[in-house]
Amino acid sequence: MARFRKKACIVLLLFTIFVFGTMMGLRTLKPSDGFSGMAPGLDLGMMVGGKIDRRSVSQDMVVSPGQARPASSNTKVLLSNSGPEGIIFYDVHIFYHLWYGTPHMDGKYMHWDHALVQHWDPKIASSYPRGRHMPPEDIGSSFYPELGPYSSRDPDVIESHMEQIGAAAAGVIVLSWYPPGLADDNGEPTEDLVPAVLDAAYRHSLKVAFHIQPYRGRTDQSVHDNIKYIIDRYGDHGAFYKFTTSTGKVLPFFYIYDSYLTPPEAWSDLLTPAGSHSLRGTAYDAVFIALIVEERHKHDILAGGFDGMYTYFASNGFSFGSSHQNWKAIKAFCDGNNLLFVPSVGPGYIDTSIRPWNNHNTRNRVNGRYYEMALQAALGVRPEVVTITSFNEWHEGTQIEKAVPKKTVTRLYLDYQPHQPELYLELTRRWAEQFNKEKEQWLM
Repeated sequence: MARFRKKACIVLLLFTIFVFGTMMGLRTLKPSDGFSGMAPGLDLGMMVGGKIDRRSVSQDMVVSPGQARPASSNTKVLLSNSGPEGIIFYDVHIFYHLWYGTPHMDGKYMHWDHALVQHWDPKIASSYPRGRHMPPEDIGSSFYPELGPYSSRDPDVIESHMEQIGAAAAGVIVLSWYPPGLADDNGEPTEDLVPAVLDAAYRHSLKVAFHIQPYRGRTDQSVHDNIKYIIDRYGDHGAFYKFTTSTGKVLPFFYIYDSYLTPPEAWSDLLTPAGSHSLRGTAYDAVFIALIVEERHKHDILAGGFDGMYTYFASNGFSFGSSHQNWKAIKAFCDGNNLLFVPSVGPGYIDTSIRPWNNHNTRNRVNGRYYEMALQAALGVRPEVVTITSFNEWHEGTQIEKAVPKKTVTRLYLDYQPHQPELYLELTRRWAEQFNKEKEQWLM
């Protein structure tokens, strides 16, 4: 009988330990551990301080590309299968360019053969060479892409880019956009490529926002027409990026590059409720983000009716907006006026391959340390969206796309050594994860 009681006590003790361990495990289980289909932080409230929901949440349902979705669909985030952990973040936006061309796909090289930009002062300009680059050995970049001088029309290139962006965990591609028939001074129209980018982004659970470029003749009225065109044509696509506001509206998200070229009075006609051709409250309402270069631009952006401001340039100290030391003051201004502040970070800057006189704005990558310094500065002001300049702006040396060592008879290109070509993709993922961990704490 004593032996039986001893065995019963042992069984009871083991059962008690099992129950205690199970309860402790349940207590430490994070919400995301049991819901792998949701991005970090989605269980938090949708409204922060009565402002636009700054956490870059997309409204999604599992639909085929281009298929219209009900306006009442639930707010969810799809996770990409790209990257080591399969998670992407829609509050990390990355600038993307479609302007590259090759003879095989486009009949000629475009942008890889970029002309050398002359300095505006003739005396200074006379000290520097003129002409164009001659691909494929000599390209308009200080780095050389792993894919070689590629065409933005190549489906394999687009697919590779989506895979790399997914691996970097950046959820929103900010696509440089020109209206149909228009292009920058060194390229050809690319608006017809947008459907291919949207479809490829959709396959990788990425989103696409539009970066309206300062094309010739751009006005507030032409931008009005551009917004209508983009929303009518692409607004129902599964990869079209939308932003959930504190009032529950789901709105497109537009960046306006060089917005300061148009006076705030004209922008207010488009972006304030009382404007003569206002988009506010219409089917074409959206979140509009302006570029801040000089300090005075923050007041112009507010007067123009914009919803926020971004800094774009990856050269710390190049402009008021791109100077890390000014970000806290800009963020305080935005917070005080219900605006979104979107700092832009980059891995470095060197554009002397196309502007040989611009050495003073070069920012050495220092094997990734410059990038991490910029990312730390951005996170230090607790932004709700961060932009990366850039995925593939090779001319200005801000790309995080894979680059490889390259030496020719006349050129020795920079590279990412001693690290591998994916160094900046990995750094971006690491910091995107850190950003979202910290943001969960901010919002709590």
